Amino acid sequence: MLVAIVKYNAGNIYSVDYGLKRLGIEPVVTADPETIQRADRVVFPGQGEAGTTMQYLRAHRLDKVIAGLRQPVLGICIGMQLLCKSSEEGNTQCLNVFDVPVLKFKPARHENKVPHIGWNSLTDLRSNLYRNITQGEFVYFVHSYYVPLNSNTIASSEYILPFSASMQKDNFYATQFHPEKSGKTGEQILKNFIELQNK
Repeated sequence: MLVAIVKYNAGNIYSVDYGLKRLGIEPVVTADPETIQRADRVVFPGQGEAGTTMQYLRAHRLDKVIAGLRQPVLGICIGMQLLCKSSEEGNTQCLNVFDVPVLKFKPARHENKVPHIGWNSLTDLRSNLYRNITQGEFVYFVHSYYVPLNSNTIASSEYILPFSASMQKDNFYATQFHPEKSGKTGEQILKNFIELQNK
């Protein structure tokens, strides 16, 4: 099985590479459109800023490549946000796979720190991506922007307000949290993604 990790101007790409290798997968980290298109699974991870990242994707024509993929795709962190319609970060137009906006957390109380960093629980799980994961499992988040709950939400979490911890539309899956940094729970989620039946 060919698993491609999209290489672009975002941080944290290689932690996903290591996470998959722990599962016995040897992924290819690549920006080559042809390799990405023929891969059996594509992971679109990263940490970064939405505006400059979208500029990079458009300049390298990766925007149309990613949005047009038909195999299972997993967006992680900024990867999930870039799959949305738009982001308040830099007033950025994104890939519009998910027709929802990305909004900035607004602290409701003094103790609400932004970014949201640390372990938080998952609820309302629905999708084969969460096979063998129980309600309330903890995963690791680092983000200042969030996606509101919507019809594509397949897992929820709460920080300041409820938000989408994960989404799915057709062959596109996405997590706001970092499965590669989320211990055994995250490993199981990555394993579930690799084992998804291609539709």
